[in-house]
Amino acid sequence: MAEKYSVSLEKLAKELGLKTVYTPKDLSKIMITNNDINRPGLQLTGFYAYFNTEKIQICGNTEFAYLKGLDDDERKRVLDTLFSYKFPALIITKDHEPFPEMLDAAKLNSIPIFSTALDTSAVMAQTIAFLNLNLAQRITRHGVLIEIYGEGVLIVGESGVGKSETAIELVKRGHRLVADDAVEIKKVSAISLVGSSPDNIRHFIELRGIGIVNARRLFGMGAVKMTEKIDLVVKLEPWDPDRVYDRMGVDSEYTNILGVNVPSITIPVKPGRNLAVILEVAAMNNRQKKMGYNAAQELLSNLGLEMEGSETVSNWVDF
Repeated sequence: MAEKYSVSLEKLAKELGLKTVYTPKDLSKIMITNNDINRPGLQLTGFYAYFNTEKIQICGNTEFAYLKGLDDDERKRVLDTLFSYKFPALIITKDHEPFPEMLDAAKLNSIPIFSTALDTSAVMAQTIAFLNLNLAQRITRHGVLIEIYGEGVLIVGESGVGKSETAIELVKRGHRLVADDAVEIKKVSAISLVGSSPDNIRHFIELRGIGIVNARRLFGMGAVKMTEKIDLVVKLEPWDPDRVYDRMGVDSEYTNILGVNVPSITIPVKPGRNLAVILEVAAMNNRQKKMGYNAAQELLSNLGLEMEGSETVSNWVDF
């Protein structure tokens, strides 16, 4: 069973710029575990089948227009019923003034209420994006994540193969470091992975023979980045003279991480190879493939040969 993650209401309110109308306790102690939200229009009419009490509720023009049309007693009954389900919080959009009955029900059931001037659709989009990122399924893997020409490249391999040294060279060439040694990978959608560094080691790189260096202080703020989508996995391994390495790039290889297949390549390491340049070319080539151009396919076509590309999935991580 997948581990469930949580995020505090305090962090959500700060990120979205919400104004606190009422809170029963410190917002940092109220945790959200569901990455979906709900507009309780059906619930206000009395339909509570499939009502998920773990979802944040959002009320906008439609809900307030409906409640305004009810008499005081009916409005109190409707709101008391809704708040009795003890959902995590209510967000009021368009700066609507909460009804007195709404505040009474919130206080009775200890449910926070927030307010914002934003449109309901904008609040919903921002809330879902924030929750998807902070509640995403995640793993931490040994490696280096770096942005190269806008492509997020995850470099993996055995300890001592040269991952950090390659990252330093890439940073010197103008690319941006996201994480070294430990990469926290989050599945933010069915097809997207985002990588970042744990807070306590962010921007630090270990170089054998030198020690620990801070990339941000050495190379400036332009040399680092907080997060990056993972577009390509590059596995570095010592050169094996008995192994036949791919020289055409005809076969498509993938690494499965958290159920998402990410394009993957294996690069053999030996003295004399400029790994930084090779990774730059790999990143640009990966972007070209995403845009529909494959150099190997064009070459084979020019030679009058048909390309029979196959897809290989490397189950490095399979959850």
